[in-house]
Amino acid sequence: MENNNNTLHIGDILPVLELKAYYKDEEVTLSLSDYKTKWKVFFFYPADFTFVCPTELEEMADLYTEFQKEKTEIFSVSTDTVFVHKAWHDQSPAIKKIKFPMVSDRTGSLSKLFNTYIPKEGLSLRGSFIVDPDGRLVTMEIGDNSIGRNAQELLRKLRAAKFVREHGYSKVCPASWEPGDDTLSPGMDLVGKI
Repeated sequence: MENNNNTLHIGDILPVLELKAYYKDEEVTLSLSDYKTKWKVFFFYPADFTFVCPTELEEMADLYTEFQKEKTEIFSVSTDTVFVHKAWHDQSPAIKKIKFPMVSDRTGSLSKLFNTYIPKEGLSLRGSFIVDPDGRLVTMEIGDNSIGRNAQELLRKLRAAKFVREHGYSKVCPASWEPGDDTLSPGMDLVGKI
């Protein structure tokens, strides 16, 4: 994994990017400038036609309408080509469920930007990133490729990030917070609930 000054950190603004993707049954080029009003989830995984990846992507596909209700677009990302994404989409019942863009990061430049790239393998680690409508990176999680993620937990984190932003960062969310739960005020004692 590379670690240099050209990688994103929490609070950094994502540059305007053009992304090649398999989306709506065709190869497209997407510009992040077209998603300015939306939250964005970047969901990195190592490769198509693998074992753990389809289980994660199927979960994301099953929750896609919930993410859309939160005004969020999902971008799944691997270093496979758009054509490999299409072949996998055409062949796998789990991947056929995907309605969000499947981004091709063939050169690894996006994986390097998010610091998930494994140079020896030309693949990405599993990484989940939430970016707010201003393009600011607000959450990140990177894990070993042998450990699958929980899409429901990613949705929970997104909802918490949205809540905090909507309240001008005057309220924060404790562990396992769900919409409707008590929150905390940063200026209060940690036992003081709102």
